[in-house]
Amino acid sequence: MTRASVPWTPPREPEHGVFASMIAWSASRIYDLAKPIVTRGAGLLMSAAVVGTMLLVWANRLVFDYVDGLLMAPGIEVPAGHVVGQTLSWAEFSDAIASRELPGLLAPLLFPLQFGLTRELIGMVAIVSFVSLVAMFGIWWERKVAGRIQSRTGPMRVGGWHGWAQTPADGLKLITKEDLIPADADRILFRLAPYLAFVPALVAFLALPFGTYYVVRDLDVGLIFILAMLGIEVLGVILAGWASNNKWSVYGAMREACQMVSYEIPLGMNLLIPIMCAGALKLTTVGDLQDGGWFTWLAFRTPFTFIASLAYCVAALASCKRAPFDLPESESELVAGFHTEYSGFRWSLFFFAEYAAMFAVSALATILFFGAWYSPLPMSWAPTGTGLGDRFVQGLFFNGPLWFVGKCTFLLYVQIWIRWTLPRIRIDQVLYSCIQVMLPLAMVLLLGNTFWLLLDHPGNSMFASFSKGVSVVLGLIGMAVMFGLVGIVLYGRMNRRRLVGTLARDLLAGS
Repeated sequence: MTRASVPWTPPREPEHGVFASMIAWSASRIYDLAKPIVTRGAGLLMSAAVVGTMLLVWANRLVFDYVDGLLMAPGIEVPAGHVVGQTLSWAEFSDAIASRELPGLLAPLLFPLQFGLTRELIGMVAIVSFVSLVAMFGIWWERKVAGRIQSRTGPMRVGGWHGWAQTPADGLKLITKEDLIPADADRILFRLAPYLAFVPALVAFLALPFGTYYVVRDLDVGLIFILAMLGIEVLGVILAGWASNNKWSVYGAMREACQMVSYEIPLGMNLLIPIMCAGALKLTTVGDLQDGGWFTWLAFRTPFTFIASLAYCVAALASCKRAPFDLPESESELVAGFHTEYSGFRWSLFFFAEYAAMFAVSALATILFFGAWYSPLPMSWAPTGTGLGDRFVQGLFFNGPLWFVGKCTFLLYVQIWIRWTLPRIRIDQVLYSCIQVMLPLAMVLLLGNTFWLLLDHPGNSMFASFSKGVSVVLGLIGMAVMFGLVGIVLYGRMNRRRLVGTLARDLLAGS
């Protein structure tokens, strides 16, 4: 049979074509209906989402407290040896619900919440969601800050309001891109490296407290656990560079190895200084010591903690591969460094890991130096009641995850700000600043703080009074710096067109 004699047959309808068409039509209609609302009210919707998330976290804590208190309900026969914190049987739990005159339908919903495994699963879902939001917001913010510093607008089109949907759009693009592996690469290590970089940064959040009670695992050695998890990330970077079989990737991986091994030492030594003042490695204990307001924050405890807080922030930049220490990537020299050969979803995991680590080091700085989840106002001024109104006032003005996330977000912004302000330094300068500047400084601070704490005790009243005066002076210096930064920001905001002259750019119409 010749080719010309083959009878023509119409193409078959794709399987489930009608169903796919219905999904596409529904998505199109939802987009048409939501576009005017999202475009015009994106800022309001984002603010409402933030407030709603905080209220959801607060409500979650109230539910957990309620379940913990069910054992104390009147009329419950407590078995011998049964104490608060242990789980109730189904019959005991049902009796407790009935004694509170609550609908019986709540019993199946609340019963699993008394088990630690259930709460940890809820915590893990919350952590994964939070880290994903941090990465998406951080990438968008990086573009916007870079644009404003360079007198540009950054993303403005996607989603309408300041291009807020640019990051989700890029995420969808990366998920659908082809996952390429170089022909000469080590396929197993090449696939493993992104997960080895992302998973430890994610696991570090298990022991990271967002408040006194807002922590998945309140470990006695929480600081050591977090530092250990963040230290594993370097293995993923080294494997990515080595497995790619690309000389630029190997250069980036070796730079990361040198940089991380070097700066982890002064970073850890600077963190030991507030730990010595607190006398505990448990992060919730360290945070609760700073509930007396601005002047009780550990950064203002001694001159050595004050300097250590600044030195830690510098070392944290190097540990997160942020400018001016972004030698492992250095686009102008190594194309993209250790992740040159990566694409699609695996490439995005490196960025998620970077922003998760940036938030984690900001969180450690907040807990160990800058008041943790407490506001600058002393907790002694807060209402002491246990009602919803009193707890709302406490969480809004005095302590809670809102203050913690706000401080971490500010430090995250500082890291982005520095990237687009300072030039990249050479690798020899990176190692010189660590070995001959940061490391000796950390040793001096550690030794000086040791002697300061030996002298600062109630028996030495003269030095104790002097130490208190120094703490007040350091607090005033920190307050002056804070107000100075706010003043600079406001001045730049009011005079932004005059400062940049002809480089000023107006926002796009409709954005």
